[in-house]
Amino acid sequence: MSDYTPPQDALVVLHHDHQVLLVDKPSGLLSVPGKGPDLADCLITRVQRVFPDALLVHRLDRDTSGVMIFALTPHAQRHLGLQFENRQTKKTYVARVWGEIADKTGTVDLPLIVDWPNRPLQMVDHENGRAAVTDWRVVRVGDGETRLRLMPKTGRSHQLRVHMLALGHPILGDPFYATGPARDYPRLMLHSETLQFRHPDGGQGMRITAPCPF
Repeated sequence: MSDYTPPQDALVVLHHDHQVLLVDKPSGLLSVPGKGPDLADCLITRVQRVFPDALLVHRLDRDTSGVMIFALTPHAQRHLGLQFENRQTKKTYVARVWGEIADKTGTVDLPLIVDWPNRPLQMVDHENGRAAVTDWRVVRVGDGETRLRLMPKTGRSHQLRVHMLALGHPILGDPFYATGPARDYPRLMLHSETLQFRHPDGGQGMRITAPCPF
């Protein structure tokens, strides 16, 4: 992995009210601090400079961009945390993957576990892995690649990346799982496009979108 040089983009707020804050995370920025001072710059630290009460609810991988939600009260953090835990949120991602996929839609149902000798990499393990399910739908095919919408039903670490690899179509620019020409892209071509959730104050359904940058 390369040295950590996160982008210095200005904070992009997608929605803000008295309970929740949604922002568009840039690719290359950690969600939370890593170990050591060189990994201290991260999205939650930047968010808390502007919104000191912001609390973590979930994470996106460093190389993934898109919608991230923060709670602004302990009540909102508990409420949203339960929605994620109980799979009541809906997330849609956009990905560009290597190769042209013939089918229009499909589901990957492969259990995942950390690959301990190579952590943080994950791998498929039918005996010891935790259930992981991803629905996918083709948006466009051509020039040796496929643009997909991915709808994860579970939230395992690196789930979308490993599931696409298992299909034989790694996500372009993936520094962990892509090899050869599929890896030779300026960023991981994975973006969290929409998040649907219930508002902690009253339960109203909300759907927040971050435009895909690729």
